[in-house]
Amino acid sequence: MALAELYTQYNRVWIPDNEEVWQSAEITKNYKAGDRFLHVQLEDGTELNYPVDPAALPPLRNPDILVGENDLTALSYLHEPAVLHNLKVRFVESKLIYTYSGIILVAINPYKQLPIYGDAIIHAYSGQNMGDMDPHIFAVAEEAYKQMARNNKNQSIIVSGESGAGKTVSARYTMRYFATVSKSSSNAHVEDKVLASNPITEAVGNAKTTRNDNSSRFGKYTEISFDRSYQIIGANMRTYLLEKSRVVFQSENERNYHIFYQLCASAMQPEYKHLKLGSAEEFNYTRMGGSTVIEGVDDKANMVETQKTFALLGLKEDFQMDVFKMLAAILHLGNVEIAAAGDERSSISMEDKHLNIFCELLGLNCDKMSRWLCHRKIITTSETVVKPMTRAQAVNARDALAKKIYSHLFDFIVERINQALQFSGKQHTFIGVLDIYGFETFDVNSFEQFCINYANEKLQQQFNLHVFKLEQEEYMKEDIPWTLIDFYDNQPVIDLIEAKMGILELLDEECLLPHGKDENWLQKLYNNFVNKNALFEKPRMSNTSFIIQHFADKVEYKCEGFLEKNRDTVHEVLIEILKESKFHLCADFFQDNPVSISPFSSTINIKSARPVLKSPNKQLRTTVGSKFRNSLSLLMVTLNATTPHYVRCIKPNDEKLPFEFDSKRVTQQLRACGVLETIRISAQSYPSRWTYIEFFSRYSILMTQQELSINDKKQICKIVLQRLIQDHNQYQFGRTKIFFRAGQVAYLEKLRSDKLRHACIMIQKSVRGWLQRKKYLHTKQAALTIQQYFRGQRTVRQAITARNLKQTWAAITIQKYCRGYLVRRLCQLIHVAAVTIQAYTRGYLARKKYRKMREEQKAVILQKYARAWLARRRFQNIRRFVLNIQLSYRVQQLQKKIEEQSRENHGLLERLTNLASAHMNNADTIQKLEADVEKLTAQKRTYEEKGKKYKEDSEQKILKLENRNKELQEQKETLEIKLQEKTEEMKEKMDDLTKQLFNDVQKEEKQRMILEKNFQNQKQDYEKEIELLKGEIKILKEEKTQLQHQIQQEILVQDGLKMEVGQLTKQAQKIPELQKEIELLQTQKLDVEKQAHSQKRELREKMSEVTKQLLESYDFEDVRSRLSTEDLEHLNEDGELWFAYEGLKKATRVLESHFQSQKEIYEKEIEGLNFKVEHLSQDINHLQKLFREENDINDGIRLEVSRLTSENLVIPDLKQQVSELENQKLDLENRLQEQTEKLKEMSNRLHYELEGNRTQRRTNETQNEVDIKQKGTTQETEGLSNGLMQDEVQDEVQSKIKQVTTRLHVENMDLEEKLDMKDRIIKKLEDQIKTLTKTLEKAEAHGPTSSKEYIGMMEYKKEDEERIIQNLILDLKPRGVVVNMIPGLPAHILFMCVRYADYLNDADMLKSFMNITIDGIKQVVKEHSEDFEMLSFWLSNTYYFLNCLKQYSGEEEFMKCNTPRQNKNCLKHFDLSEYRQILSDLAIRIYHQFILVMENNIQPMIVPGMLEYESLQGISGLKPTGFRKRSSSIDDTDTYTMTSILQQLSYFYSTMCQNGLDSELLKQAVKQLFFLIGAVTLNSLFLRKDMCSCRKGMQIRCNISYLEEWLKDKNLQTSNAKETLEPLSQAAWLLQVKKITDDDAKEICEHCTSLSTVQIVKILNSYTPIDDFEKRVTPSFVRKVQAMLNNREEVPQLMLDTKYLFQVTFPFTPSPHALEMIQVPSSFKLGFLTRV
Repeated sequence: MALAELYTQYNRVWIPDNEEVWQSAEITKNYKAGDRFLHVQLEDGTELNYPVDPAALPPLRNPDILVGENDLTALSYLHEPAVLHNLKVRFVESKLIYTYSGIILVAINPYKQLPIYGDAIIHAYSGQNMGDMDPHIFAVAEEAYKQMARNNKNQSIIVSGESGAGKTVSARYTMRYFATVSKSSSNAHVEDKVLASNPITEAVGNAKTTRNDNSSRFGKYTEISFDRSYQIIGANMRTYLLEKSRVVFQSENERNYHIFYQLCASAMQPEYKHLKLGSAEEFNYTRMGGSTVIEGVDDKANMVETQKTFALLGLKEDFQMDVFKMLAAILHLGNVEIAAAGDERSSISMEDKHLNIFCELLGLNCDKMSRWLCHRKIITTSETVVKPMTRAQAVNARDALAKKIYSHLFDFIVERINQALQFSGKQHTFIGVLDIYGFETFDVNSFEQFCINYANEKLQQQFNLHVFKLEQEEYMKEDIPWTLIDFYDNQPVIDLIEAKMGILELLDEECLLPHGKDENWLQKLYNNFVNKNALFEKPRMSNTSFIIQHFADKVEYKCEGFLEKNRDTVHEVLIEILKESKFHLCADFFQDNPVSISPFSSTINIKSARPVLKSPNKQLRTTVGSKFRNSLSLLMVTLNATTPHYVRCIKPNDEKLPFEFDSKRVTQQLRACGVLETIRISAQSYPSRWTYIEFFSRYSILMTQQELSINDKKQICKIVLQRLIQDHNQYQFGRTKIFFRAGQVAYLEKLRSDKLRHACIMIQKSVRGWLQRKKYLHTKQAALTIQQYFRGQRTVRQAITARNLKQTWAAITIQKYCRGYLVRRLCQLIHVAAVTIQAYTRGYLARKKYRKMREEQKAVILQKYARAWLARRRFQNIRRFVLNIQLSYRVQQLQKKIEEQSRENHGLLERLTNLASAHMNNADTIQKLEADVEKLTAQKRTYEEKGKKYKEDSEQKILKLENRNKELQEQKETLEIKLQEKTEEMKEKMDDLTKQLFNDVQKEEKQRMILEKNFQNQKQDYEKEIELLKGEIKILKEEKTQLQHQIQQEILVQDGLKMEVGQLTKQAQKIPELQKEIELLQTQKLDVEKQAHSQKRELREKMSEVTKQLLESYDFEDVRSRLSTEDLEHLNEDGELWFAYEGLKKATRVLESHFQSQKEIYEKEIEGLNFKVEHLSQDINHLQKLFREENDINDGIRLEVSRLTSENLVIPDLKQQVSELENQKLDLENRLQEQTEKLKEMSNRLHYELEGNRTQRRTNETQNEVDIKQKGTTQETEGLSNGLMQDEVQDEVQSKIKQVTTRLHVENMDLEEKLDMKDRIIKKLEDQIKTLTKTLEKAEAHGPTSSKEYIGMMEYKKEDEERIIQNLILDLKPRGVVVNMIPGLPAHILFMCVRYADYLNDADMLKSFMNITIDGIKQVVKEHSEDFEMLSFWLSNTYYFLNCLKQYSGEEEFMKCNTPRQNKNCLKHFDLSEYRQILSDLAIRIYHQFILVMENNIQPMIVPGMLEYESLQGISGLKPTGFRKRSSSIDDTDTYTMTSILQQLSYFYSTMCQNGLDSELLKQAVKQLFFLIGAVTLNSLFLRKDMCSCRKGMQIRCNISYLEEWLKDKNLQTSNAKETLEPLSQAAWLLQVKKITDDDAKEICEHCTSLSTVQIVKILNSYTPIDDFEKRVTPSFVRKVQAMLNNREEVPQLMLDTKYLFQVTFPFTPSPHALEMIQVPSSFKLGFLTRV
């Protein structure tokens, strides 16, 4: 299609405008070929005949659908006005500052802080394709980082623009992005150091200008180095062309470099006192511009920040003070007063304060400095001449020295920064960020602008070649024929500047001449280039300037100062003075062979176009121009070796107003930065590119049904295009895309809009026709109704006469009487039927009531006899119980008495045996004494005196012994009295116990009465009794000393069991009675059914009889004869006869329904009886369960008995001790016997003549010995003086031994008696249990056999702990566990092992097992930190393990829901609350990792599924995507859909359910996932303008409904997951709602409560129409909404925090599984564990 054919009516064009550059106009008349004028109408309504050239028609305006595109190359018409308008719409209306233009990112400075640079935005762009998100500086940085990681190739980001356009900020954000996404794992904080270099370089290299408050006055290329894992390891910086002249001169409203003002602001601080500074107004170098303060900037605070960044880079305070000393010296140097001494001389006072301070700070000779600042030394071949300088020359020399010092200082700081950023490892790749000045043109352009524009020419050439190369690669990749495209090549301009005999070489040549001048150099330029080079011109009105035609514009340069700035020289004498400085830093700056300041200067080796003769003069060193050319060449080599990415910064206005767009200034910068050149290259070929899917989705409306029937969409697109566009040269088919020439997409959009417009017209025509037809039919119906009423009224008026009135009245009277008669007859019939029904009903109710009374009376009688029998049985049981207690007590008393008597008899027998043995011994001694009497007669006399004395002594001793004996007897009597008292007390205690037992029996009787009344309460009381029994068992374990009381409690247990057995046997006996009652009820049921059938039959017969009588009594012939034919017809018309007949039918139906209801009542009664039968069977089952529980109690009793027997095993040890003591006793008795024999011999020798008295004395001695043996007192009579004391000590020892032995013996006897009692009780209980089991087996014909009972523990050995952890935790696979097994099975097994350790009361074993278990869980979670199933499995098991520790801890709050058996399994010895806290922390850790894995799995699906996938057919919103979508670095072949998200959620849900995760935890996890889905989707929506449309809002709402439906299907509505999607739902609503009027704005404010003001404004600004029929949101509407939302108090945050985690809570849920029933599967390989 020819381009001229598009200039039709209603299309719009762009015409030039003096103020706005371009102005939009609408064509009012079709343009024809050859017309000289184009009839247009401007936007203000002005009609205009615009003159046109047929060969160059005005550029067409793009359709509104394409306005505001992310990529300028997506525009159908690519030209300057389209680009300018698109940027203006995005910047002013949508508040979007970034736009793509092919491979360029256009960044417009908003002059306002925007919330689009936070960490959340960085994470949102990280990993995303460049065309998927809205344009952003982070997208460019991500693309560079991604290409570096994928291709292992170095990258560079070139940021350019004029001063104030935002270059520095853009470069800073790119570096911040790299530092955030590639954080290293080391602690070196390299990223922080890289970012810290920016504030320092800005302080020493940035200054305030008229265009920018923070203008970079130097170029900077920063290489950020990465290792093989693509983490930052260091950086390097190169600088270019520092503006040194700013140190000594600033224009009006400008400032010097920031560091000077920061230093002056901090001058009063103590550490800076020695610098002797003051305010910035005191120094010439800082007050020259008249503006020392920047509004909103605190220089003092910035100084602190600069010092912090110095410290962060490792530059210590001594280095900082050296730098500040140099800076202060420069300021003082600027204040040195140079006075004129005549016309040719100048001088400086020696008392000049600032000169002295300058020399003091730098360690210089003040006299030399004051002299050589005003003189110069000229060295010739023959002599050296000192020449004074004028004041102007001296001032220039002073300023040159200041510039030289600052230049060296700047390079030195950069060098130290690079040293701080050096790295030890090897650089793998790097990304370079170039922050360099853009093309500049001012009213007066000098040497600096010339160098800047020269650099931009080189960069533009590199840019053009790169764009051309990318374009060629795109065509070759799509297999499209490549034809050479003509693009602007600025090589001639570069040759003009840098080639042989070019401008720079001529400049250097002139600088070599001793008397070289700017005018001479300019004249050389005129001679060489005027009229010889088209790019060089001489101004008409000036002889001091020249013009160069740059790629952007013509620039006029003033030649004044070129040579001086190029030389950049300082007098040699001043340099020598500085070399002699005592300040080391100053001296190092000016050495002849200094260490390389720049790390790159040594590597530059670029030859000039023509060799230059070197002069022996030291002043003739390398010029600034040649240095800059060399460094620029090195930069180009670096950039050509990398993949470049371009950022072009645009300054929207010169007043720094936020979001104000100056079209002239922007157009000037667009022309200068290469954006339009990129578009021109694209426009020359095929600028518009669509994928086949996008084209099919967008233009399917233009396809016919026959074309749509083809399956291949690619073939459909080809057929449609060939039909719609006849000229095949206007498009090309690639492998994946269709390429269109300029204007063809607009033509297709026009066809699409025409088709839609025609369809709308058809719909409107049909709807309007239907509305009109509906209105016509309604009007017609109203007219007919009016006519009907009018005609009827007229007819009535005509027909009314006296005769007609009489006839009508007579007819009414006849009808009245006839109807009355018929109604009365019908009423009588119904009355008879109602009375009959009532009679039968009342009779039935009376009989039913009578039967019920009889049944109740019989039940009362049965209850009476049953209760009496039960009361008698209870009384008999109690009586038997009391008799048994009395009998057992009496038996015990008798046994004790018998035992006491046997003990006394045993003692008497021992005494008799001792006396007999003593008598025999005495007889033997008498015989011996008689034989010795004869021998002793001779000695008789000698011993008589001694005998008398000894007799007296012995009699005294005997008296003492007799007294001692009496005292011991008295003690014995007192002990016997005390023993009797204790026995009486024991009897009283036994009486009290019997009373208590009797009271307990009475209480139990009352409880049994209550249990009979309410069976449910009976169950609870049984459980209470069981708890009491368990408590009694615990008391038996704790109170070992009170064994007798424990025996009584066992008796109580036995009695309770007997009574319960009696109860159960009674209830078991009731079973046959209940069965009999059931049979009776069934027979009664059959009788009732028979009676009902018979009654129903009788009623039907009676009704038939009644109807027959009525029919017979009613004479139809008589009625017919009375009524005329007219009356009969009238009656038939009114329906009275039919009504009567229907009344009879209704009456019969009522009777039938009544009988049916009676039948239903009978059936319900029968069902109730059946329910009673089932209830009784349930009661029987419950009784059987109670029997089982009693068996469990008996098992507990057996365990207690076994414990007591284990305790009684100690008795043999006690017996052994007693035997040892008895042996010692025998030894002592033997010794006593020997001593007594000696005593007897001596007494016999003394008293041989008193034989009678001897025998009496011997009997007394033997009696004393017997008493000593019984009471434990022995007498040692060896030695007459000292022996008695020893006897008393031994007596006491022996008495204590005897007491111990007697006590132990008594206790042994008591224990044996109690054991015997226990054995008897156990035998009785076992016999009762056997009888009960037999009765139960008989009662339960089909009952299950009793299996082996377990107590819910796992026995293991301590050396098996590691095997348990290895098999149960480390090697366990979740999929093998969750099938057909209880949830948390490993956790239950672990807890059963914990119970075993607690049962053994082994603290070390328990502690070891808990620690190794927790470590095992940590290890398995760490090893499988990315395995969702494993994390889910161990989160569930950790949770179950934690709940088991709580449930069986013994704490009341966790035992409320336990069964009695579970309470029995509680831990006994240890409190594991500390381990519970550790497990709780571990569970939280696992949960967070579990959530992280789920988020990582589902996050890549969210944006494609929720935003990009079109699940609703027919509402596609695809638009041209431009170059960036083409250059996407990743080819997404596997696209995710909404189904993918739902399937992933279902997988998560099913896995969590299979692993037994608690429902509350599952809900919390789902809530967290839904929050992530909503947050990621909403964040992506904020950053994707192409998604902010009405249709996309419908799509999002549909997807949200799918998620809500999923929640409903999984029964997760209570998880609050739906509420987390509320912000996304409101955003979707906001996209769909109308946005025009004030009411719309108010509705938006009221409805969007979950969105912040920033988010609402962002969506409104980003709203993009998909079709021409939609309207954009006007800026006024956005401001209106923003004003209404100003009252909200909220955080101005755009992005939602996708890393936010809701607080997790672990609810306590007791396990319903009994530990006794848990079995270990063989697959666990835990055969070494034993169930206890």
